[in-house]
Amino acid sequence: MVSRSTKSLAVLFGVLGTLHFVKPEPFEQIVPRVLPRKKELVYASGVAELACAAGLLHPRTRRLAGLASAGLLVAVFPANVQMAADLRKKGSPTAQAVAFARLPLQLPLIRWALKAARE
Repeated sequence: MVSRSTKSLAVLFGVLGTLHFVKPEPFEQIVPRVLPRKKELVYASGVAELACAAGLLHPRTRRLAGLASAGLLVAVFPANVQMAADLRKKGSPTAQAVAFARLPLQLPLIRWALKAARE
């Protein structure tokens, strides 16, 4: 049985993973500048998010998918930092506030993924 919490995490990863393919441009913009091949990285992270979403829904793959989800959240954190830094220079006060507020939210998301791995 999949808990509501884990289903919600799977939906979040599924929606975000899909958005990486439907509208990749916003994600490309936040890939740290030092990384090459931004579109390919966006697509790769979209595939990873979709795989995590699917894995969270099945008992046999949930542990690995939960751990992979936590790792993915850590891996994409530099993109969130890049977005906040970029908006600090040219974003509206509201956009800046949202971008900087997202940074500490990564920790509860990581805990959420780790909780799913223990389910």
